[in-house]
Amino acid sequence: MSRLEIRSPLPGTFYRASSPDTPPFKADGDAVAGGDTIGLIEVMKTFQQIPAGLDGKNITFLVDNEEPVMAGQIIAEVDP
Repeated sequence: MSRLEIRSPLPGTFYRASSPDTPPFKADGDAVAGGDTIGLIEVMKTFQQIPAGLDGKNITFLVDNEEPVMAGQIIAEVDP
């Protein structure tokens, strides 16, 4: 079974939580719905929420918190 990919819409720094003191939007193994936020990308001090954009389960993040990402890079995968 192939996994569905969630890609970064823009380059920047990926964050899994809205601040260092809050829990991540999603943890590895969580289910996601299309409108769920899975993280933030910061570009020049501006933060943009990243929606899952699809429904799935068992999310696996392929980038770490505070890791630079490129546009189109796979951020996470989910099972359909």
